[in-house]
Amino acid sequence: MANPLYQKVAVKRRVHRALDITIFSLLVLLLTYRLFFLHTHGFSCLQATAFLSESWFTFTWLLLVATRWNFFNYKTYPDRLLKRVEELPPIDIFVTTADAVLEPPIITVNTVLSLLAVDYPADKLTCYVSDDGGSPVIFYALSEALNFAKIWVSFCKKYHVQVRAPFRYFYNNKDDYLVAGDSPEFRHEWTKMKDEYEKLGQRIEKAALRDLTGDLPHFSNITSNNHPPIIKVIWENKEARIDGLPHLIYVSREKKPKHQHHYKAGAMNVLTRVSGLMTNAPYILNVDCDMFVNNPEILLHGMCLLRDAIIDKEYAFVQFPQNFYDGLKDDPYGNQFHVLMEFIMGGTNGLQGPCYMGTGCIHRRKILYGQPPDGGSNFEVELDKRFGKSEKLKISAVDALRRIAHNPSRPLLSESHSIEALKEVASCDYEYHSSWGAQVGWLYGSAVEDLLTGLKIHQKGWKSALVVPKPKAFLGCAPSGGPTSLTQQKRWVTGQLEVLFSTKSPIFALIFGNLQLRQCMFYLWLSLWGIRSVPELLYTLLPAYCLISDSRFLPNVRESAACIPLLLFVVYNVQQLLQYMEAGQSFRAWWNNQKMGRVNTMCSYLFGVIGIVFKLLGLSETTFEVTKKGSSTSNDEDEVKEDLGRFTFNESPLFIPATTIMMIQLIALSIGLSRSMKAGSHVITELPIGEMICSAWLILCFWPFLKGMFAKGRFGIPWPTLCKSSALTLLFVFFALTNNEQVRV
Repeated sequence: MANPLYQKVAVKRRVHRALDITIFSLLVLLLTYRLFFLHTHGFSCLQATAFLSESWFTFTWLLLVATRWNFFNYKTYPDRLLKRVEELPPIDIFVTTADAVLEPPIITVNTVLSLLAVDYPADKLTCYVSDDGGSPVIFYALSEALNFAKIWVSFCKKYHVQVRAPFRYFYNNKDDYLVAGDSPEFRHEWTKMKDEYEKLGQRIEKAALRDLTGDLPHFSNITSNNHPPIIKVIWENKEARIDGLPHLIYVSREKKPKHQHHYKAGAMNVLTRVSGLMTNAPYILNVDCDMFVNNPEILLHGMCLLRDAIIDKEYAFVQFPQNFYDGLKDDPYGNQFHVLMEFIMGGTNGLQGPCYMGTGCIHRRKILYGQPPDGGSNFEVELDKRFGKSEKLKISAVDALRRIAHNPSRPLLSESHSIEALKEVASCDYEYHSSWGAQVGWLYGSAVEDLLTGLKIHQKGWKSALVVPKPKAFLGCAPSGGPTSLTQQKRWVTGQLEVLFSTKSPIFALIFGNLQLRQCMFYLWLSLWGIRSVPELLYTLLPAYCLISDSRFLPNVRESAACIPLLLFVVYNVQQLLQYMEAGQSFRAWWNNQKMGRVNTMCSYLFGVIGIVFKLLGLSETTFEVTKKGSSTSNDEDEVKEDLGRFTFNESPLFIPATTIMMIQLIALSIGLSRSMKAGSHVITELPIGEMICSAWLILCFWPFLKGMFAKGRFGIPWPTLCKSSALTLLFVFFALTNNEQVRV
């Protein structure tokens, strides 16, 4: 019997389970105290608000505990799979970029180069690059990168280079230089390779500054939102060489003004149809343009699971974690997700599996085409309604569903899949009267097409797996600065809420589909990120209101119940700190994530909720905002780094809530301390100790905003934001003073 290609290993985390139960028990005790107080003292707005907020916290904690209760890891053995190289299936690789300004072409080039150099038979790989902006610079950059790729791929495999994105290998990765040895031949080739890469970068930078339409007629007289489909074969591995260079194809779908293009999901569906005609590989790897391959065996790791007979019948996709390169030390913006990936997504391996994260994922084509786990008895009928009017695409889809593989040696362009046929399936109106975006491919209806698509797959009863290889599978670019990070978080939350308040909600998937209960709880926990901003905002304002109005919402220090919120605060933070330590993070990283958790909730999440309310009322529509990526050029290290990690601001309204909260807490704590000093030490037990601790804690959490009040430039909060926040603060103080509710203790 052949050795297994993978193992599913249970991970025992008894300490974390005990802490989860302790926190849940303390939350229930706190709710019991609230109910007892309301019963014995009568109705109180303060206590009722606290009870409702704490009820929400208890509910979401229960969802989280259910998600991560059973931890499993998948251990894969790619070296065993290499012994069965003839079994390796073809894979189509999708790389997506949308804006050549926000996503510099050199980033896309590095990602493509790392993909072309993976350890996998080249005759079984095809790389499709979707340029949703129709930029001639992207096409030029890929064309120029081709010549470099021919020498780069052979160099990587000859010297077993680990990091195969040139900008990381040459400028940020000293270890790889030593791994290959210090022979004169290697030093000569290394220097030559670096020089060639620098020349490539210079050509791309110069091209971005000039008009390329004269050299590239297909890009003449077009704009990013108005152009015909452009499909170009940049490189074809005509000889089907195993050690050659994989196919490289450029795709820019048709765009027309006032036509709904469905953002990234629409681009992915075009790639699915184009690749279906050209190569029709049974597996599809999709990555964002900034997520380069960090582990050259990554496709082998994925195939270790997907080629298993049992996995083949039950599992739809293999997801790799999102990790980031050059992440700032101690994660000052709280967007590197170390604990989320390790302690929550790892827990989903004990359910139906992780959600689809939009990048770093290997899909089965047949499942993207909508095939259920049982295969479906009449699945191949009514092909027009499912796949559209292209006869060639319907034949291709049937082949994919029946697992009829295309001949890898056949030409990419032929009579059966000509440029005209490809442009037809890449046109704007092709999806009319078909199931694309509804039942087939990436689904429409949310700014987070990944969450929606993965949910639909799980609803059918399919499972998924999170694989965490060493070294890490992919490394991407994390947003830096305040505005960029908050904007990305707002887009995610808006999309999650769109899914929640639709007929595609995980609740409906549980009731009418095959989504398991605990998997539904995971999706609910994820979708409710935004809504938690409302109870958290109320809970944030409670201590300030009490200090200003001289009232209470926490138990008096004389009461035995006072230990409940204290223990809850301590145990929760101890668990969080323990998770960060186990994930290899520092104490400061834990603290930065605590701060940014509050900032994200009060800024991004709150505005995500407001945006979805406006959409539900028909007052606005959501928009897809592309996140700005950093450059990957060789002079990155020469940039001034004195501002790295410092919080930056702009005039976006996103910053108003957090600035207002900081002002309110400063005033409230000042009033509370002043009143306490006047009261004297003989009534220390009567002082609002709990409320003052809460207010001081919030000031620490929003410390970047306190610094921003006195800083200048992009590190300072703009005057319009300060003025608006000051007005809101005065309104709150006036409300608290004029609605002085005395709570009897």
